[in-house]
Amino acid sequence: MRIQDWWPLLDWTTQQWLINNNGDVVPPDVLDQITAVAGEPTADTPWVGDAVPEGFSLSEEAIDWIDMTANDEVSDDE
Repeated sequence: MRIQDWWPLLDWTTQQWLINNNGDVVPPDVLDQITAVAGEPTADTPWVGDAVPEGFSLSEEAIDWIDMTANDEVSDDE
């Protein structure tokens, strides 16, 4: 599932955390919220970033998308 598809299903608090901490390691409680709506990520899931020792990270594509969303730069067809 693409980030564009699961983003609207997240609660506002989770969306705000992702916007305010965009690019940071995603804590387990936020990842739980994401997987509750998007399903368990796999290695080829486009919003999954590289494995980091600190924990789960989003892909550069997802980070960029969140940044554009936060700045109201995303069109409806993206």
